[in-house]
Amino acid sequence: MNGIVRFLKDWTLPVSIAVGTVSYLTFNYVPALDEAGDWLGSVFDVLFPVSVFMTLFVTFCKVDFHEMRPHCWHAGILVAQLLLITVTVALAWSSDNSKLFYEALLTCIIGPSASAAPVVVGKLGGNISTMTTYTLISSLASALLIPLVFPMLEPAAGITFMAAFLIILEKVSYVLLLPLVLGWMMQHYLKRLCAWIVSMPDLSFYCWAFSLSITTGITVKNIVHSTAPIMLLGLIAVATFVLCWIQFGIGRGIGRLLGEEVNSGQALFQKNTALSIWVAYMYLNPVSSIGAGCYVLWQNIINSFELWQYRKTSK
Repeated sequence: MNGIVRFLKDWTLPVSIAVGTVSYLTFNYVPALDEAGDWLGSVFDVLFPVSVFMTLFVTFCKVDFHEMRPHCWHAGILVAQLLLITVTVALAWSSDNSKLFYEALLTCIIGPSASAAPVVVGKLGGNISTMTTYTLISSLASALLIPLVFPMLEPAAGITFMAAFLIILEKVSYVLLLPLVLGWMMQHYLKRLCAWIVSMPDLSFYCWAFSLSITTGITVKNIVHSTAPIMLLGLIAVATFVLCWIQFGIGRGIGRLLGEEVNSGQALFQKNTALSIWVAYMYLNPVSSIGAGCYVLWQNIINSFELWQYRKTSK
């Protein structure tokens, strides 16, 4: 029993991915479970945002708000993201036949840094406060970039810049700003309760693992029900895997130069894929959302590898 518990603790993210995948496929392909699947689907629709909120709220109870200020590595990561966006858009323009392929990649680049990135940074010994600051900056940058860039690829989207900006900002506020404000209030006005929450160091990590299981199930659902050719889906899956490592490598490289290797690596490659999937449906061909769906699996495999390596070296 102790061996099983240790295995689940050491490999939480792969287990979460496996649980989400197997759960969706089971309920999808076993007719006797259709009614239960419909009921659970509505339950998970409620539990998912709650689990994301709790993940961030617990994380922000640990943040040192005095350290939340811009750093040089923030600018370096933003410049790298802009360059990757420019190259991808140029490739999409130059090849009409492959535009859908490049749109799928763009959703994995232009999205903001994941709301859960501070959780992973904390597990890897990085600076949660500076990572949280970048997550806020990245969310605002994406809210500006998405309505500017996506209509260039799909002019018929029919959504104004300001309308798109406000919608994205509203989603970011619920997911990121509200738990941030509550975390600050806990630190200042409910210190004993805050200390109790902080005393459970892995609580936010396991909340995030639960969210990951739901996200994985949604990703598998999108892939199973996609009408895109199998060849295109395969190319998107392989390309997003390569892109994941490229962004991870670039982020780490910038971090080595500017003294924040762990934070920079997570900042550039770990994306808010839920938001990326949503904006793909809003602005682009819905098939392009498969890119962000595959990306969430790859980035969490890399996260698992990082956590394993960190545990190995810190023993």
